[in-house]
Amino acid sequence: MRRAKINKIIKFSNVDGPGNRMSIFFQGCNYNCLYCHNPETINMCNSCGTCVGSCPVGALSIVDSKVCWDKKLCVECDRCTNICLIDSSPKTMDYSVEELLKEIKKVSGFIRGITVSGGEATLNYEFITELFKEVKKLGLTTFVDTNGSLDLREDIYSEFIKVTDNFMVDMKVWSEKKHKDLTGVDNLSVKKNIEFLGELGKLYEVRTVVVPEFLDNLETVTEVSKLIGSINSKNQLDERIIYKLIKYRQIGVKKENLEGKLLDLTSPADEIMEKLSKVAKENGVQKVIII
Repeated sequence: MRRAKINKIIKFSNVDGPGNRMSIFFQGCNYNCLYCHNPETINMCNSCGTCVGSCPVGALSIVDSKVCWDKKLCVECDRCTNICLIDSSPKTMDYSVEELLKEIKKVSGFIRGITVSGGEATLNYEFITELFKEVKKLGLTTFVDTNGSLDLREDIYSEFIKVTDNFMVDMKVWSEKKHKDLTGVDNLSVKKNIEFLGELGKLYEVRTVVVPEFLDNLETVTEVSKLIGSINSKNQLDERIIYKLIKYRQIGVKKENLEGKLLDLTSPADEIMEKLSKVAKENGVQKVIII
């Protein structure tokens, strides 16, 4: 039986796709973004035990050389994730497709669909394919929030794409070098995936985090909006693909990064966001959302 490690389940979300949705966050990511706001989802717990003593309510223990988490005792103070040495969390749970489906069915009457996120959800594409096949039987839509790092044009992903209604892809920065500096990985697959998914009519949204004085935001927004605009024009989907411009915020960012490479960086002013939004619209993106 295939299983996946889940960091968190949000039963009702209005920011992860259209309508009221259940968002499922998978543990594990192949990026290591400097401004990641949930770095505890990056790596798998290695049961080093560093976090166990930090828990004020005894929700963590070591059993058979593994760190175990008692969800009923946990008070969500996050001391364990803050003290973790490897950007991980002991507060994850292993689910089978059947077990996860049981959780979804509890709220299926109140949601429009499911969105899988992370971490990087697509690293679990085989599990998600099985899950989405069952989710669709409930009449719910299926969305994937991804960093776009895996080349989804490859045949091994064909079934995964078939059962996914729409994708939301991050384009963090247009420059390949800067993208590698920011995430540790180049962005060649991201660009190809945006084109590929756009042509399939399965690109719901592209997202860029705007970080003043650190990234060339104007170049990124200009090039991404041109790409979205060309897809819209080609597919005659004038208003379909959303370009979401997200303000950089310090919340959740690792302390060593805030005191290091991201030192003194603040959220962009509204004027900057409006200027970038105008650029995107001039390049053929009809629906730009600033958050």
